[in-house]
Amino acid sequence: MDAETTAFFQRRRFAAGTVVFDEGTRGEEAYLVESGEIDIQKRRVDGWHPIGRIAAGGLFGEMALIDDAPRMARAVAVSDAQCLVIARRRLREKLDAADPVLRGLLRILVQNIRSMAAAP
Repeated sequence: MDAETTAFFQRRRFAAGTVVFDEGTRGEEAYLVESGEIDIQKRRVDGWHPIGRIAAGGLFGEMALIDDAPRMARAVAVSDAQCLVIARRRLREKLDAADPVLRGLLRILVQNIRSMAAAP
């Protein structure tokens, strides 16, 4: 990674079983998994259910930073994991500098994902 990229991210480690963020909370960071695995879970009447697993190279937590809506699921480290963390402010700077059409498309994509995830 070059100096500009490493200045953009911070590294954070999560021990197995650590809740990275919880469903319904405000998104302040997005995460790029460098090592380990993260489960994305939804609360149902009978407890937490995995809806996806993010492995090395995967991104999670970005939607709440793009559309400012609460987190639609929680993220839990399945194994010890190391992630590159991007703060809301840093992502917002990049989005503000992006083409308005691209920003609009990103918001539409996030809205579509949220509506599909909410469907029964």
